[in-house]
Amino acid sequence: MVETLKSHHITLPIQGMSCASCSARIEKKVGGMTGVQQASVNFGAEMVAVEYDPEQTSSGQIMAAIENIGFEVPRIKTVFPVAGMTCASCVSRVEKKLRGLDGVWDAQVNLASEKATVEHLESRVGMRDFNIALEQIGYKVSPMAMAVGAAEDSAEQRQSQETRRLTRKFVFSAVVSGLIMLSGMQTFISLDPVLHNIWLLVLATPVQFWGGWQFYKGTWTGVKHGYTDMNTLIAVGTTVAYGYSAWVTCFPSALPSLAQGVYFDTSAMIITLVLMGRLLEARAKGRASDAIRKLIGLQPKTARVERQGLEVDLPVAQVVVGDTISVRPGEKIPVDGTVLAGNTTVDESMITGESVPVDKISGDDVIGASLNRTGFFKMTATRLGRDSVLAHIIKLVEEAQGSKAPVQRLADRVAGIFVPIVIALASLAFLVWWLFGTAITTLPTDPFLFAMMIFISVMIIACPCALGLATPTAIMVGTGKGAELGILIKGGEILEQAQYLDTILFDKTGTLTEGRPAVTDVWIDPASKMNADRLLTLSASLEKGSEHPLGQAVVREAEQRQLNLLPLSDFKALPGFGVQAQVDGMEVALGNLRLMVESGYDVSAVRAQVEEFSRQGKTALLFRVQDRVVGLLATADQIKPNAQSVVKELKARGLEVMMITGDHARTAQAVAEQLGIERVLAEVLPGDKAAEVQRLIAEGRHVAMVGDGINDAPALAKAHIGIAMGSGSDVAMETSDITLMTSDLHAVGDAIELSRKTFSKIKQNLFWAFFYNILGIPIAAGVLFPLYGVLLQPLFAAAAMAVSSVCVVSNSLLLKRFQPSRHRA
Repeated sequence: MVETLKSHHITLPIQGMSCASCSARIEKKVGGMTGVQQASVNFGAEMVAVEYDPEQTSSGQIMAAIENIGFEVPRIKTVFPVAGMTCASCVSRVEKKLRGLDGVWDAQVNLASEKATVEHLESRVGMRDFNIALEQIGYKVSPMAMAVGAAEDSAEQRQSQETRRLTRKFVFSAVVSGLIMLSGMQTFISLDPVLHNIWLLVLATPVQFWGGWQFYKGTWTGVKHGYTDMNTLIAVGTTVAYGYSAWVTCFPSALPSLAQGVYFDTSAMIITLVLMGRLLEARAKGRASDAIRKLIGLQPKTARVERQGLEVDLPVAQVVVGDTISVRPGEKIPVDGTVLAGNTTVDESMITGESVPVDKISGDDVIGASLNRTGFFKMTATRLGRDSVLAHIIKLVEEAQGSKAPVQRLADRVAGIFVPIVIALASLAFLVWWLFGTAITTLPTDPFLFAMMIFISVMIIACPCALGLATPTAIMVGTGKGAELGILIKGGEILEQAQYLDTILFDKTGTLTEGRPAVTDVWIDPASKMNADRLLTLSASLEKGSEHPLGQAVVREAEQRQLNLLPLSDFKALPGFGVQAQVDGMEVALGNLRLMVESGYDVSAVRAQVEEFSRQGKTALLFRVQDRVVGLLATADQIKPNAQSVVKELKARGLEVMMITGDHARTAQAVAEQLGIERVLAEVLPGDKAAEVQRLIAEGRHVAMVGDGINDAPALAKAHIGIAMGSGSDVAMETSDITLMTSDLHAVGDAIELSRKTFSKIKQNLFWAFFYNILGIPIAAGVLFPLYGVLLQPLFAAAAMAVSSVCVVSNSLLLKRFQPSRHRA
């Protein structure tokens, strides 16, 4: 008996991480929990993605484990009335049901007030989920629910509050540090040395313990839970400078040989510069997650719903499947649905990246959050909340932004041991310069003071933040930019795989072609008196009401030519493919070559042309009047207008383009020749496409498969990268690595270009982060001082550290300017 492994996925926001080593601790703690299959922390996005067995652990236990090691999972409280409770057992039943929901931390129910208070993750669970859960056990949620502190606790508000807090601390620290620097210049102030030091102590103390309190708080949390991080480096480094200076100030006689100087300017300026770096970093990280906020902001707040014969404006959360909704010109479509009545033009650019508005008529699907341009229409709600296209897009982007590229693993391993190594190196440098400094070279000051400055510089210059931000910030911006262009990239591994692609395998039908046949030629036997419009009129009259794709193609062609169809009688469907009827007083028939031959009609006049059409990959329909075949209609699956230019563009990128199809080899080759594709895999059954992909991989190729994401699901999953075209379906998003919300083939090249550009940024960031630390720490330790007199003062070390992480984030933000090369041409 095979046991099926149950798995739930949850993404949690985390506050309190200061460097990449924090993410390693969280991964170790959560990953070691019973029932947790995988835990992956994204330091840049400040999120953790967890796969777990709900029968062995819960989201609440995971959140508790994270908070037990000193971090915070931000939550909101939602209070809402619950109808239907009658006794204490109802209370426990409601509490148990609510606590069992993913993303709920705690739930408390007050029977007297008939209200429930739920502490939960805003991004994971909400009022709709509470309502559905309670209805399952016989209770109802009143629509008059309100969130306690929801505005303050939302991600955007938290980001804003953090930025304001850092701004206040930075401005205060900068002003006071400026006064300290000025006070150190005898030109501006002249005091007794003891009084002067006391004055500096008074100025530096609030900077040290108010401006730098977050570093002490982070360090203490680490001490309680047995780890060190970025806060430790800053707190220890500045405390050494401040503590030494405070001791000299308060007890000048205790260290007479060293009392000639204090370093309050060093401790205060280091804190100021680090705060500046944190502030710039926070602002940049906020911009990196703009894409998610924009997507969430697209969702309309209300919908005009028909209830009991009246139109009422309701919050979108109260819309239910099957509701009839009215949408006026200029309004956003509130939810996913199907047009019930009316026609219009809809701008779906924010969802699909398509700049051209799309015409919609009765029966067409519309996407929630897209913009109704021209007409009034009524629609039926079909997909709401988490099931909507927009919700799926947001979920994919969030999960992608929480992912890691494999190349980040090395950086994670380094970050996990980085801080202890830095502390060890700083301590070693201190001892070497204090004990042997005068033997190594001539020192500009007392060996102890020189060694202390070296210790502080090494502690301060080290920057694990840059290592931790290198990958996630680039992924956040890159995947967010992709979402703006209608390109949904699943994560960091996909970005890395895109570097190695050398083969693009297109499915033919519906991808390179329109996916439905169209009439391409009307051929008339020169010996007959028939003309093209007359032949097409009679043929379309025969096929009127047909459900066969070829018959529908004939009718569409007649409609496009604005031909009037004629009434018919004695209609017969003939064996094989063919139809026959009396039209305009004549017996007419339309069918394939085999039908006409088997029926005994002479086809010698048209056989050569039938064979020519066949060589071109077209299907010929023979038209008979009375007992004579007088002409042909050729049909073919039309090639998409931009398919040829896309193939050419991909080849120019050094990629080999191939085509796979279940069609006859002759038809497939004809299409391939028009597109400039040399290698064709024809007559491949849908179930065998995955095997063909595997065969290409066995040849040593890195393959991207492009299909519709539904019929091609196994092949998409087998390829190194599966790209699903023009679909917002659940299947497409689940099976593909990249989902293209547009049907424009150019998006394939855009997706590959964006993936490569994003990964290029990741490599640049990692190079800078490693280069900075490998170069900066030895210089700070004084290795260049004996030979070249180069010494990195603590202030410059602090400035370099602050700039380091800001450079990484800023470099990633350059991706926001990305435009596909075809737009720049």
